[in-house]
Amino acid sequence: MDMVQTETATVVDARTVPAGDTEREPHPSDSLRTFGAVVQALREHAGLSRSELATIVQFSKHTVESVELGRRMPDEAFVERAEEATGNTGALRRAARHLTRGEAGLAAWFRRWARLEREAVSLCTYECRVVPGLLQSEAYARAVFEGTIPLRTEEELEEQLAARMERQRMMRERPKVPFSFIVEEHVFRRRFGDAEAMRGLLDHVLECSTPRNVTLQVVPLESGLHPCMDGPVRILETPARQRLGYSEGQKNGRLISDPKEVSALCQRYETLRSQALSPNESRALLERLRGEL
Repeated sequence: MDMVQTETATVVDARTVPAGDTEREPHPSDSLRTFGAVVQALREHAGLSRSELATIVQFSKHTVESVELGRRMPDEAFVERAEEATGNTGALRRAARHLTRGEAGLAAWFRRWARLEREAVSLCTYECRVVPGLLQSEAYARAVFEGTIPLRTEEELEEQLAARMERQRMMRERPKVPFSFIVEEHVFRRRFGDAEAMRGLLDHVLECSTPRNVTLQVVPLESGLHPCMDGPVRILETPARQRLGYSEGQKNGRLISDPKEVSALCQRYETLRSQALSPNESRALLERLRGEL
């Protein structure tokens, strides 16, 4: 589930770092793995072994292996020498510009969207499974992570929880960005923990949806079927005024950029917004649910 911080590649001379696990990225990103695969493909096309490339680029064979496996952020000298050694195609120089480090606590398929979220000029979210990550209380988020399969270690749970809470900061730090949420009523009725934990969740949601730039609408149980029955959806607008969509399922997520697909998602979202309770009615419903606990 939810879940895109951007980091540019930092230059660290590998020759100042002892060979071993200290060279490894703690959370290899997709871009590192892709870059490593390109290095390996170009090296093999040039007819070079890892040892031979290591000699040419003046780094250890272990470093070459770590880069190719996506376990190490290459420094500028490595990129330049590897570029020259593999034919000066320009592929490595261009690819290196897009390298990012992995983000602890964020699912690999969600990282790109999370990065786009932080730059978006508007964000719309429809959810029918769980409370949206940007509205979750810490206790609720922990319960969600504890219930995932395969089970996480305590360290992994803390990383995920920290990442979730960090994502929520952007709502507080970007008061001019409109955040719209449409959530099914049954999501707020699904019990977790005791009554105190449920009250804490509803209090947190009510607090998060208080600012003028945040709109929360609830789809009541009696509303029946609607255009978003295919599942959760997110839509954002970039600073360049491009609209992008995102859908998520079991252990995967898909960024949607095709204008026709995004247009259809926007139409569905707007139609559902007209069928959901108004923001004031939604708050009244959540306050009523809280009072029933």
